Amino acid sequence: MNRLIKKVNVLVEALPYIRTFAGKTVVIKYGGKAMTEDSLKEKFALDVVLLKYVGLNPVIVHGGGPQIDQMLDRLGIEAKFRQGVRITDRSTMEIVEMVLGGKINKEIVALLNQHGAKAIGLTGKDGNLIFAKALTAKSWAASLCTDPDGDPDEDFGLVGEVQSVNPNVLMRLQQENFIPVIAPIGTDREGNTYNINADLVAGAVAAALKAEKLLVLTDVKGIRNDKGRHVSTLTRKDMQRMVKKGTISAGMLPKVHSCLMALDGGVRKAHIIDGRMPHAILLEVFTDKGIGTEILS
Repeated sequence: MNRLIKKVNVLVEALPYIRTFAGKTVVIKYGGKAMTEDSLKEKFALDVVLLKYVGLNPVIVHGGGPQIDQMLDRLGIEAKFRQGVRITDRSTMEIVEMVLGGKINKEIVALLNQHGAKAIGLTGKDGNLIFAKALTAKSWAASLCTDPDGDPDEDFGLVGEVQSVNPNVLMRLQQENFIPVIAPIGTDREGNTYNINADLVAGAVAAALKAEKLLVLTDVKGIRNDKGRHVSTLTRKDMQRMVKKGTISAGMLPKVHSCLMALDGGVRKAHIIDGRMPHAILLEVFTDKGIGTEILS
């Protein structure tokens, strides 16, 4: 009986959040171990489907770096990086598009549909969803809050940055109760295809949709302060100060930039959470304490 009462208490705790967020959009950046471990994939899908069934409108943006590396290795192509960015020539871009837009995207769609959702896969090419331009060393350094190495105008090949997102495509799908699943590929007006950092796509999509929340799944608990302690809540200014001090660095910087982009675009809250924790999304959205770091505008 006590176990049943505990289950009821969980539902009661979630009720105010379900009521508050009903009809609101939540953009989820899906990446890390949550994308590669079968048990976590299942729990992620269940979380997203539950969000939809209780009245929220989830939108998924996914990455796929490890899977791209595996395919390049199988084909005997060396993966090259500069400043943490994958150098993408035309042959590499073909593989990136095949892995992200074909294999990974459709696997996520199939998993969500298997659990009772109506999911649909997209890239930035569909409906002119994402227009992009070539990413330069200067603009990448700006996203990392650092100075560019070498020539600031040097680009990384067919690696892009978001110029604009067409929210009408996603809003129309939401009206028909679809869950959009977006691969981070964009195109320019000349028809060139670009590989874009998935964190930055998620921030741009959240801003374009004026989402209630942006959730960024990572392989760490959240943001830590200069003493190494997990911080549960930060303001936008707190986070900017931590970046300037170097407390936030390395792979966390694109995720932080994504959150700032979303908040600047009108998103109310951004969350960086540990996707290795089962049901991380539900724990962050529907419980009083949450599990990650919440960033307030």
